[in-house]
Amino acid sequence: MLNINDSSSALPSALDDKTPAAATPADPRYAAKATEAAVKFEAFFISHMLRQMRSGTREMAGEDSVFKDPINSDMLEMADNLVADKMAGQRAFGIADAILRQLLPAASAPVAASSAARTDNITAPLNKSL
Repeated sequence: MLNINDSSSALPSALDDKTPAAATPADPRYAAKATEAAVKFEAFFISHMLRQMRSGTREMAGEDSVFKDPINSDMLEMADNLVADKMAGQRAFGIADAILRQLLPAASAPVAASSAARTDNITAPLNKSL
């Protein structure tokens, strides 16, 4: 029987501080895996959002609408996944950055600085007066 107050037996060996392979936020392998997982989660989130948007469009479309036709739905789903992967790779929504700020608190300043610089480069042409 597992005792709730006994934390030594409740922790998996990968998270136990006494093992030499314990992952710390300063470990570059941990940071790389955390970054990969955060980007994959953002891709999953964007893909799911696109799938729901396409489903809503299909439901609202009229009977004779081109959006109601299920032809090529598998190709559209594949295209949505590719768009989601590309957007997540660019960290377009910032979900991966938010996850990494929680997983890698010591390294959050460089991530935030690089995303702020990228955002400034993107929004600068939009703010120019015509």
